[in-house]
Amino acid sequence: MIKDIKWQENIVKVDKNADLNFLNSEEINKARKFHESFPQYTKTPLVSLENLSTELGLGGIYIKDESYRFGLNAFKVLGGSYAMAKYLASKLNKDISELSYEKLTSDEIRKELGEITFVTATDGNHGRGVAWTANQLKQKAVVYMPKGSSLTRLENIRKEGAMASIEDMNYDEAVRLAAKYAEEHNGVVVQDTAWGGYEEIPTWIMQGYGTMAVEALEQLNEYGVERPTHIFVQAGVGSLAGAVQGYFASVFKDNCPITSIVEAEEAECLYRSAVAGDGKPRIVTGDMPTIMAGLACGEPNTISWEVLKSNSSMFISCPDWVAAKGMRILGNPIKGDTTVISGESGAVGAGLIASIMKDDKYKELREDLNLNKDSRVLLFSTEGDTDPDKYRDIVWNGAYASCK
Repeated sequence: MIKDIKWQENIVKVDKNADLNFLNSEEINKARKFHESFPQYTKTPLVSLENLSTELGLGGIYIKDESYRFGLNAFKVLGGSYAMAKYLASKLNKDISELSYEKLTSDEIRKELGEITFVTATDGNHGRGVAWTANQLKQKAVVYMPKGSSLTRLENIRKEGAMASIEDMNYDEAVRLAAKYAEEHNGVVVQDTAWGGYEEIPTWIMQGYGTMAVEALEQLNEYGVERPTHIFVQAGVGSLAGAVQGYFASVFKDNCPITSIVEAEEAECLYRSAVAGDGKPRIVTGDMPTIMAGLACGEPNTISWEVLKSNSSMFISCPDWVAAKGMRILGNPIKGDTTVISGESGAVGAGLIASIMKDDKYKELREDLNLNKDSRVLLFSTEGDTDPDKYRDIVWNGAYASCK
């Protein structure tokens, strides 16, 4: 039986004045300037899917293709690299604006800092970004992965020189293991989720993700779109979603785009938090056997939740077939549209918007979101085929079919 998409309108919005200053244009442009100092930096494409939008009865669909980010096939490096740079800046008593990539990777700075070990938990993409950045900085990295993680993703992390392993535990337990290792070995935890006493680095990671949002808005403007009417952004712990939501809410204030937060059904902690309706975050425990490995996180980032509950319009929980459908749509586009190679966590937004617009089962959701021929929809493909075998099984072999 095909499971249905579930949705919950945000009925809380308890604090429309929630602090967004840490995600305003000034702060995000600091992160963007740092990323621009990397020799590998280029803007990732914002692809206009003009023919798909016509097919679905929309005014435009624009998808940010992060498979091109720094040659790492995913967006995650934006957050980890900026947080690590901010940490090093604090150790050097300098502002991040004084420390370009070239300076941070110099032997002089390495000598001044000494040896540092960065520790993280990951499904793959974040850990690879942390390992890659540590390698560039001539520092060490230790990476823990939850059970069920891709061996390909593990090997990609090890290729960056990190000590990495797949553990017999879920993602949130792996986060706690990483924190324990860092405490016992004088390491630095680089995690994009926050908890009591651990908020500074997750804040920096969210600011790093903002580079993707500011690029997307500039590229929309180049297409002649002043602002998107709708944004669909996926969430694991919610750091990316909070960064995107916070940036656009800060820029557009009282005219913020209608933003939907999209989760994997097996890890729908934000959706459940919205359903509860009291403004408090909810936790999903146990195994989370979803193909959307990057979204298999059951404990919300507390910083991001404050942003999301005060500004988001809708929280949506998606079964795996939605992501698989999105992968097939993007990888086999309507003639004239650009192909986007999007992985399981990256494609869920595309599968969702197609389902909302074409399936009358979701007519109520379509109407609630006011999606129509005047809508300009912004999506984020956060990863490419970071697990090539899984990608081919879905796109070539039809795994996780969206119909009987």
